[in-house]
Amino acid sequence: MNETKLIIDYLTQNHKSISFAESCTGGRIASAFTAISGASAVLNGSCITYSNEIKEQWLGVKHQTLLDHGAVSKECVAEMLIGIKDMANSDYAIAVSGIAGPTGGTIEKPVGTVYIGILALNSSSVKLYNFSGNREEIQMEASKVAIEWLWDELGS
Repeated sequence: MNETKLIIDYLTQNHKSISFAESCTGGRIASAFTAISGASAVLNGSCITYSNEIKEQWLGVKHQTLLDHGAVSKECVAEMLIGIKDMANSDYAIAVSGIAGPTGGTIEKPVGTVYIGILALNSSSVKLYNFSGNREEIQMEASKVAIEWLWDELGS
């Protein structure tokens, strides 16, 4: 992804860092960054927080948030963003939680439901996406969209 290299260059030039909290993408965002030489200058760390217990223990997602809204929710991803930023002491963060399928979907949250969050220097936002395709396609599309969205934020 060209955006990944552009993000690394931007963060390097501005002496900023980034971290990731991934669930349904399973480390694909971190993998996209670590595939590029120079990522070590900006990538503080990444967590694959697949289970609710690990979201709570590692990222500080509130148990009540998971009970009230579930792991696949705007509220959970917002807490994941803060948790990974604080844990990794980074300037920027991306967090993702969703249902890649083929199992796990419900009427309220069908397969392809993915929440992506971006935490920047002075802002934080979480968006809902509904991707289609098989498991790998959903994971790849969610990763691609997260990286492109961050680049859009940095470029503006």
